[in-house]
Amino acid sequence: MILYPAIDLKDGQCVRLLRGEMSEATVFGEDPAAQAKTFAEAGCEWLHIVDLNGAFEGKPVNGAAVEGILGAVEIPVQLGGGIRDLRTIEFWLSRGVGRVILGTVAVEEPDLVREAAKVFPGQIAVGLDARGGKVATRGWATETDMEVTDLARAFEDAGIAAIIYTDIDRDGAMGGPNVPATAALAGAVDVPVIASGGVSSLDDLMALRDAGGIAGAISGRALYDGKLDLSEALAALRG
Repeated sequence: MILYPAIDLKDGQCVRLLRGEMSEATVFGEDPAAQAKTFAEAGCEWLHIVDLNGAFEGKPVNGAAVEGILGAVEIPVQLGGGIRDLRTIEFWLSRGVGRVILGTVAVEEPDLVREAAKVFPGQIAVGLDARGGKVATRGWATETDMEVTDLARAFEDAGIAAIIYTDIDRDGAMGGPNVPATAALAGAVDVPVIASGGVSSLDDLMALRDAGGIAGAISGRALYDGKLDLSEALAALRG
């Protein structure tokens, strides 16, 4: 199972939100590129980057910060937030992003996801963010009646590289991930599932790994707070 350190970008800074609320942002760093370099030098295999402003505005906003990160590290980066058309997908992939995450458009324009996965094989992931098992879109501000598992199954044959499943109520709350729901989703589809939201300790990581079938886990606040030791976590996952 791969650990994806999260760098969430708001107004050019590294922040973490509490349950997706932009008003509940804690700034953890002024230099996203330096933070990315720290993660890479620690031995991380991937980075998870989210343009939070972009997720709400529907277009990339923190492009300069993303460019800085791409220039600072050689490990692959997956990027989400405000990416809602083929031109933007192509732009970021051409700039060196390894994988683009599509969230809102997976609900609103599923054909775009299918087209993107065909044009850019192995480089498109779907972000499924949910409250109470129901998918939320547009920076988590809009809730739908769509079940996570139903939407995930709709893309099983599209050729996407991964599904990133976020339990919004767990995100940034340091209360542990929703292991049963994540494992159930991983067991319901053939696409690799990456867990996000609430990963706050080594025990949380081990619980996700031991659940079986979960390909990765994203952690942010716990790494910045020091409640999850990155070196220890990477060693445990590799052991």
